[in-house]
Amino acid sequence: MSSPSAGARPPLGAPLGRIEHFIDNRWVHASKSLAVVCPHDERVIGAIARGNARDVDAAVRAATRASVGWRRTPGVERARVLRGIARALERRKPALGRLETLDMGKPIEEAAWDIDDVVGCFDYYADRCEAVFGERWYAEEDVRLPDASFTGAVRKEALGVVGLITPWNYPLLMATWKVAPALAAGCAVVLKPSEMASLSCQALGDACVEAGLPPGAFNLVTGLGTEVGAALCAHRGVDKISFTGSLNTGRVIMRECAKDVKPVSLELGGKSALVIFDDVDIDKAVEWALFGCFWTNGQICSATSRVFIHAHIRDKFLARLKEAAEAIPRGDPLVEGCRLGPLVSAGQYKKVMNMINVAKRQGCTLLTGGKRPSSPACARGYYLEPTVFVDPPLDANVWREEIFGPVMCVRTFSSEDEVVALANDSDYALGAAVITDNVDRRRRMTEAFDAGIIWVNCSQPCFPQLPWGGRKRSGFGRDLGVNGMDKYLHQKQIVTYTSDDAFAWYPMFDVKAQSKL
Repeated sequence: MSSPSAGARPPLGAPLGRIEHFIDNRWVHASKSLAVVCPHDERVIGAIARGNARDVDAAVRAATRASVGWRRTPGVERARVLRGIARALERRKPALGRLETLDMGKPIEEAAWDIDDVVGCFDYYADRCEAVFGERWYAEEDVRLPDASFTGAVRKEALGVVGLITPWNYPLLMATWKVAPALAAGCAVVLKPSEMASLSCQALGDACVEAGLPPGAFNLVTGLGTEVGAALCAHRGVDKISFTGSLNTGRVIMRECAKDVKPVSLELGGKSALVIFDDVDIDKAVEWALFGCFWTNGQICSATSRVFIHAHIRDKFLARLKEAAEAIPRGDPLVEGCRLGPLVSAGQYKKVMNMINVAKRQGCTLLTGGKRPSSPACARGYYLEPTVFVDPPLDANVWREEIFGPVMCVRTFSSEDEVVALANDSDYALGAAVITDNVDRRRRMTEAFDAGIIWVNCSQPCFPQLPWGGRKRSGFGRDLGVNGMDKYLHQKQIVTYTSDDAFAWYPMFDVKAQSKL
């Protein structure tokens, strides 16, 4: 095992974060706060505002006022503003990457990559907005009708005010996946980021001002899900909720939104499969297995944490996997070269360790990991070694439940039919991956997988041009791609009677019939 180390960290200086909400283009002081705890060393490094229903109401009212003008802003102008937000965030890239690492423990090079993706997502939806709306504020398409007396059209317009609730594993990026397409569609938004990682999202407020976004079109209220998130879902002025997070929270949001029949899109958990056949380069397969499960410290909804290895290469694969997992550089995530940092919080660390201990009690074979690293760099904080179980029972919790930590399970298979059935035997259906050099097999596996995201000879790459989401308990609706903006639009059908003649359904209006009398 190798552990990046740069000695003791220098003092942080001023506390991080704002004890303020961003409402109507102004930072509004909050009376209560929540501590920001660094997962590397468990120090309190700052604070954020703890909002309430009154703060949410003020934000929704500001968004409602802004929605009237923003939704009628031409697409080219909305695109210009989105590009301005992208450039403002791009200028802040080093600071934003560091904030995310301090806030939730992501290795600094991963965080920098995420900020690049944030910028790319805003640019993509700027381009999409310009292409779809152009000089108009709405999109309209003529539809040919079977009756020549009528013309038809379908118009797409902004939904109105949308509430966006986002997770802590990709704080600014997950917020951007929703904020960028919603603003491109012409909606005004209220963002509620996770209370466990809100620091980088606060930069959106200043970026929106710099880019010239009208007051109230973007609002940010931080705080607890049970207080701010609940108030946002219940508010009658919110036209839609878009949520990314856990299955249990998604169920709560669905129940609340059902009271007003409020539309909701949910991107929830996953328990994705990675299938590795015996015709591959083992080193390449091992690296993708590691990346697919241990990227972002294993805290990924799409993690391919169920790995299926063909029986013919099982022993070689497991030996190389153990060696590679134990060699992953871990420790202080601010040090370049780190590839595995701490879990986000004490609560998450406790949850993951409990899952590991239950697996051990259930008789699962531990190949490596399952404990705190021995390195001095990991003596404090919420660190966990990369953990691999081999051949767990199919009903074991560690095999069936989302863990959201650096925990992988490996099982052996012998045939395509067998592995397809096992891979699809899950309550979740977010992602699935296959590694094979056989082109025909790639096609067959892609067709057979029951999931919303399929990777071939890789795991986890993501691009804003492609839709992201799943089915079953992984939720419904899609972020990114064309659908990422479309879900913030509603459709109007427009039918126009174009004939000069009376419709003449009632005899008294039938001029031709009257003339014969």
